[in-house]
Amino acid sequence: MKKTILEMNAITKFIFDEHGQPLRGTTVKILEDVHFDVKEAEVHVLVGENGAGKSTLMKIIGGIIPADEGEMLLDGEVITFAGPRESLAHGIGFIHQELNLCLNLDVAQNIFLGRERQKKLFIDKASMYTEAREMLLRLGFDIDPKTMVRDLSTAQQQIVEIVKVLSYDCRIIIMDEPTASLTKSEIDKLFAIIHDLRRNGISIIYISHRFEELKEIGDRITVLRDGRYIGTVDIEDFDYDKIISMMVGRKLGAMFQSSHQVQDEVVLEVKGLRISRNTEPINLYVRSGEVVGLSGLVGAGRTELGKSIFGSRTYYGGEILYMGEEIGGLHPSNLIEKGVIYLSEDRKLEGLVLDMSLKDNITMASLKRMYPKTKIDFKREEVVAQESIDKLNIVANSVEQICNTLSGGNQQKVVVAKWLLTNPKLLILDEPTRGIDVNAKSEIYKIIDQLASQGVAILMISSELPEIIGMSDRIYVMKRGAIAAELTDKREFIQEKILSHTL
Repeated sequence: MKKTILEMNAITKFIFDEHGQPLRGTTVKILEDVHFDVKEAEVHVLVGENGAGKSTLMKIIGGIIPADEGEMLLDGEVITFAGPRESLAHGIGFIHQELNLCLNLDVAQNIFLGRERQKKLFIDKASMYTEAREMLLRLGFDIDPKTMVRDLSTAQQQIVEIVKVLSYDCRIIIMDEPTASLTKSEIDKLFAIIHDLRRNGISIIYISHRFEELKEIGDRITVLRDGRYIGTVDIEDFDYDKIISMMVGRKLGAMFQSSHQVQDEVVLEVKGLRISRNTEPINLYVRSGEVVGLSGLVGAGRTELGKSIFGSRTYYGGEILYMGEEIGGLHPSNLIEKGVIYLSEDRKLEGLVLDMSLKDNITMASLKRMYPKTKIDFKREEVVAQESIDKLNIVANSVEQICNTLSGGNQQKVVVAKWLLTNPKLLILDEPTRGIDVNAKSEIYKIIDQLASQGVAILMISSELPEIIGMSDRIYVMKRGAIAAELTDKREFIQEKILSHTL
């Protein structure tokens, strides 16, 4: 029997402000009477829908916010943390779902931030670069430690975040959606690291929405629903339908549904576009009512292509035709007015204004269309925002709730709501279900199918092959900034075949 090193009993947390303190007079509970424990040298997986309270519970363990009721025990002794630094001092590391890196510093400076190596009175940069390089290579990642973090891809930034936490001498490591931006090969490396950590007595708390990962690395699975503890299951007793039922209170229907019909009208046509000077020209098209999947490894150029079409990135030659009209060079604001929308993979930096309310975020891209000649009708704006919240089942206290206080998955749904309100004709989705739970994914897939049924042309970038296969009418595979293959026969929509074109 493994020793229990961390125990949480009857944890309750009320909805809180930016300082983690309960809102005055509130009775709304994010967590209620939650129980959770971690044993020595185990991987304890925590699952639940978006808004179930997973990240909030981890923030309490990580010292970011306090619990309002209940107690936490470390090695059998009641303990509270005054802040993240104190939690880290007790051997608890936290790899956050939302990256916490300084974009204006390089990789090594981020890894050693706050504990810089010194030589007498000066920072020893040479030593930091050498140590950082050794750590990255030891873990199987070839990233130059002198590279500015802002120049890294989202996946590479995630790797730096992981290496940063692993560089501390931690007994317990919290991993909140660590694979959300990683490729299959990078995920395999991370899992090898996790197995190695467990063998060395380190405990992992692992939050994930990807069920295929649970059996590969987990020892136990705990389920939260609506801020309450539902139960804990040993991995030997894992059953997909049982876990889903525990998460959502019911069985989930078919994940991928298709009721739309592809039409003949070509909405988007890309001719000879180069995303850089040294890449091959790209040719693709998307028809009305069609969902076209764009697959490929991280770094293949999928996001760069999406941003080039949307006018937010420079490209090198070629044509972009929308409804037969050349739109290359137009500003994104002009394209939004025409019905061209790009949903970014990075909701934190490019999708939301986190310090603004749900209402403001949902309506901000549609105000000019809603009120072309009049001042803003705030009551109507509230009604419109509430309708979007209800449609996407966003878990929130009110339309005035600040987006920064939402779970990651609910933040993603706010971004989707914002762009759906613009009545798009061409929708470019970049990792649309990143960080979203299985029930919310099903809802997003239904919305995509409904939009296609209404004639919207959809270009969907995704690193999840089941998503690409299940949702797409056609698939383009990208490699090294160019189209490596086009799959039109659904009998060819096989993971191995798609992967073969990426390597």
